Amino acid sequence: MPVDFAGFPCDYTAINALVEKHRDTFVPATDRQKQLGRILVLSDAAHSFGASINGVKTGALTDVSVFSFHAVKNLTTAEGGAVALQLPAPFDNQEIYNALCITSLHGQNKDALAKTQKGNWRYDIVEAGYKCNMTDLTAAIGLIELERYDSDTLPKRRHIVELYNKLLQGDQRFELPVFSDAGRQGSYHLYPLRIKGITEAQRDAVMQEIFNRDVSVNVHFIPVPAMSFYKNLGYKITDYPVTYDNFSREISLPVFYDLSDAQISTVVEALVAAVNKIC
Repeated sequence: MPVDFAGFPCDYTAINALVEKHRDTFVPATDRQKQLGRILVLSDAAHSFGASINGVKTGALTDVSVFSFHAVKNLTTAEGGAVALQLPAPFDNQEIYNALCITSLHGQNKDALAKTQKGNWRYDIVEAGYKCNMTDLTAAIGLIELERYDSDTLPKRRHIVELYNKLLQGDQRFELPVFSDAGRQGSYHLYPLRIKGITEAQRDAVMQEIFNRDVSVNVHFIPVPAMSFYKNLGYKITDYPVTYDNFSREISLPVFYDLSDAQISTVVEALVAAVNKIC
């Protein structure tokens, strides 16, 4: 389950090749796994809607991809998400989709629209199911957002990122985030800036100075092994030095559709002043 971070997709070319490389040593535990004959690749693409690798969009890069349309995501339906299926033959993706629809709607074999058709009122419950279907209202929001996503939303976010890069690239104290490489193109979901050579305490102090200047920043993310529930299970952040290093130096600068050039300059001025004061 590889996770795309900040809108930049994982190297799925390498991941899919790794899965094929170890196909002969794969030991299935279920009939479905036996049918697939290898490790399934499920992409957590919550950040990377609209990103691509060699021109192929996320959602079509792995067996299954999961998107989030939460309020803070690039494309939002206020809440909700989507599952994109691309399982190889002999799997029937339409059949799996139909089964997921039943599971997400209390296990009912008909949705509300189907039950309103003439004489079609009778329905059945075929499994216990869950209540996690997207509503028609939120889906309608998503359709409008989707229409303008590639032509409006992504170019706007790219402009914000490029302006941050222009204003910050001359300061050697900053490690700028990566949004593209030879084959991959990100979706500009976050701007996870890292400050070189600072401690977690210094990072926190820098953030407080920025807050004091009425600019809002964030950290993406506090590592899972640092959370109480997982610490109680025995996980230790010291076992993940690379993760901790990236977390301890990271500050996410604001990226949202209506962010103006003047506001971006204000953010950068507050950042630089805070770093100058603390570091």
